[in-house]
Amino acid sequence: MLRTEPDAVGISLADRYRQVRALTETLAAPLSAEDQTAQSMPDASPTKWHRAHTSWFFETFVLEPYSAGYRPYDERFAYLFNSYYETVGPFFPRGQRGVVTRPGIEQVASYRSHVDGAVEALLTAGAPDDAEGRVVLGCSHEQQHQELVLMDIKNVLAANPLGPAYLPDTSPAPFSGPDGAPSAGGGWVGHDGGLVEIGHDGYGFAFDNESPRHTLYLQPFGLADQLVTNGQWLEFMADDGYNRPELWLSEGWATVRAEHWDAPLYWQAVDGGWCHYTLSGVRPVDPAEAVCHVSYFEADAFARWAGARLPTEAEWEVVAADRPVAGRFLGLGRLRPGPAGHEPSLFGDVWQWTSSSYAPYPGYRPGPGALGEYNGKFMANQYVLRGGACVTPAGHVRATYRNYFPASARWAFSGLRLARDL
Repeated sequence: MLRTEPDAVGISLADRYRQVRALTETLAAPLSAEDQTAQSMPDASPTKWHRAHTSWFFETFVLEPYSAGYRPYDERFAYLFNSYYETVGPFFPRGQRGVVTRPGIEQVASYRSHVDGAVEALLTAGAPDDAEGRVVLGCSHEQQHQELVLMDIKNVLAANPLGPAYLPDTSPAPFSGPDGAPSAGGGWVGHDGGLVEIGHDGYGFAFDNESPRHTLYLQPFGLADQLVTNGQWLEFMADDGYNRPELWLSEGWATVRAEHWDAPLYWQAVDGGWCHYTLSGVRPVDPAEAVCHVSYFEADAFARWAGARLPTEAEWEVVAADRPVAGRFLGLGRLRPGPAGHEPSLFGDVWQWTSSSYAPYPGYRPGPGALGEYNGKFMANQYVLRGGACVTPAGHVRATYRNYFPASARWAFSGLRLARDL
């Protein structure tokens, strides 16, 4: 079962619920009806679907089992907005969500309002502990979908040759070092290795895939003190990195050739230089910024080219556990990574690929029922990412948080930090 203890954030669960639900609507507000219903590729989903699905989650897992006399807003939504919960029932194919023109965004808003009223009434009346636990889980689930809204709408808008912006960039001016150039990297944080513990300690909320806490042995290693930058990636490209099979895993090389990759996703060659699509429109590639939208295959090839490797998730976690959970997250006026400086934190800007396959920890058991499908059934053919990104809601991540994507995925806000043996 997923851990569902509320975090000690100093506010009531009802207020927490309202805050999370309101942020989803804030993220949808800049989008037209056409934007909200668009789907760019089978892996992405329309914004309208995310808004409805998160309401379906509360309706299905909180209201129907715990709110006496609750009547679903529309019985048909159980099929349309179930994502993958086989135990609950059949669901509409993911790759075809963009063809569902009804309900419209106004009716989805009405659906959300209907669910919100019922959840808040349940909490006000004094919900059972199990119900409150599921509301905590639902809030964290909705935060995941808030990030997905920005990932997916970026993929939709980037496909438009007009390069429309989602929002203007209100962040400070681009970073530069004392001489106007990006700051130099190359520092390492050393760790002696030995027996270490990783995994969630049971205090506060965590997903089930973060547990149980367990002991393992690490060899001495070093972790780069900053993320890989666009400038470093340009050096990799200039050294013909996308055309050197010796740098690539076999499946990665086949993907590069089949997909004609020659740069990170959203990069465009313009007048002898490089631009990239961002949520604030097309901008020149800033060499100081952390590189983003690269797959595991690309991250692995870059690490090999650099004479280094990707860290394991255990290596990343034992270093991050001693660092503050601070960095560039959603809400700071910047929907793209910042400069990859020498930060005391390992968090924010981009999700960081690790070399660890997404697999269960020793002793892991998925919970019973439909909620047991949340994480466990995806533990195959994926790699773990750590740290959160510039589109991750603040307060959502922690040192033990395990994100995961297939090795070829590039539409997530994913980058990398290097590691090496000592």
